[in-house]
Amino acid sequence: MSRPVRIGVQLQPQHAPEYKVIRDAVLRSEDAGVDIVFNWDHFFPLTGDPNGAHFECWTMLAAVAEQTERVEIGALVTGGGYRNPDLLADMARTVDHISGGRLILGIGAGWFQRDYDEYGYEFGTPGSRLTLLKEYLARITDRLRKLNPQPLREIPILIGGGGEKKTLRLVAEYAAMWHTFADLDALAHKNQVLADHCAAVGTDQARIERSVQWPGEEKAPAFVAAGVTTFTIGVSGPDYDLSEIERAVRWRDEINPEPVSGLA
Repeated sequence: MSRPVRIGVQLQPQHAPEYKVIRDAVLRSEDAGVDIVFNWDHFFPLTGDPNGAHFECWTMLAAVAEQTERVEIGALVTGGGYRNPDLLADMARTVDHISGGRLILGIGAGWFQRDYDEYGYEFGTPGSRLTLLKEYLARITDRLRKLNPQPLREIPILIGGGGEKKTLRLVAEYAAMWHTFADLDALAHKNQVLADHCAAVGTDQARIERSVQWPGEEKAPAFVAAGVTTFTIGVSGPDYDLSEIERAVRWRDEINPEPVSGLA
């Protein structure tokens, strides 16, 4: 399956003293030509002042859905244990309608203990969080089929993580996109593990879009050769500097045969 290369921005909702700063960054990102605007699902900053300004993920996604016209939107990624999965499916369906069918449902097992402790969720272990994610993915997909009205499209599920026994199995079963932090050498191995899981569950592994953090213009072609077609650059407040985004978009336009947006 041939896909164009796409560029995403992760507007990390930390250290922005007012929401209007993020609203402006969303506008500048769409104007700059990105394909996807992501945020993240944490309750506190991950870098800088740990008690600095921060905003909530899904409330923001609804606002971004209304503000934008072209880009796909989503969380990179939703914490799997933070919300009732049936409610999350309903939230996703609603934001999908607000956006006109542009939502990507990014989800992972969660890892940042402070989020869990301060908001009253059970942190558990990596294994228990992955077990919960498996249960939640089944409930999310089932609830999406039952909602009235239905989503405007089959909402693509993006799963973040690289665990070979459990996470990649869930990618094979549920995902349209897989986001990994693997380096180039590890990516080749994990691609094969994913292909094996896909064969076991009867999924065409070529339909799963590979996504990584932007490695820079010099290294990006090697990732494309390894099957990656989505690159995401994270930026934080209060300035939301998009200069690297602009460079990545120019590079994308040079290597793509023609401009194409949306999941291929």
